[in-house]
Amino acid sequence: MNERTTAPAGLPSTGLPHAPALDTDPNAPGDLAAFKNAFRRHAAGVAVVTALDAQGKPVGFTATSLASMSAVPPLATFNMAKSASSWPAINETERVVIHLLGLRNRTLAERLAGPNAERFVGDHWRVGPYGLPVLNNVTSWMVGRIVERVTVHNSAVVVVQIEGGGLGDDDEALIYHERRYRALGETL
Repeated sequence: MNERTTAPAGLPSTGLPHAPALDTDPNAPGDLAAFKNAFRRHAAGVAVVTALDAQGKPVGFTATSLASMSAVPPLATFNMAKSASSWPAINETERVVIHLLGLRNRTLAERLAGPNAERFVGDHWRVGPYGLPVLNNVTSWMVGRIVERVTVHNSAVVVVQIEGGGLGDDDEALIYHERRYRALGETL
């Protein structure tokens, strides 16, 4: 086993294993290092959430925290930092569109994770229900009404009741793992 179980110099031992230092921040506290190291190795599906801000301009972001909450009623959740550039719109709006991405949508995921000013430049989206931005050529999309925003520290869990949606062409899954977009490997 390669786990370190002693506390760093000057700190009392808790008996808890300590994660390897982060390559991006070798001085990060042990709890942050453990968290980031673990979630880098947790593969996640890739989604994009879009909405309109208070001025009616499209906003959106790439999310790997999307989860189904229940089928009846159809509820989905996603998490986001309240410091995120899209948070003011998500905090004020009533409806969002959740897009599930396939392998062909990698550049779309990168675009919606990039600079705000470039996210909706181009013909990769259209106006959909309620005037919301709907991304083109995704594997599926769902429009829904935000029913709850739960603040947890400096983040929020957003609960969305799905009202409708559409299916695009099927595709291989796009996943995010070890800070990279990836395709699934062998089917078991």
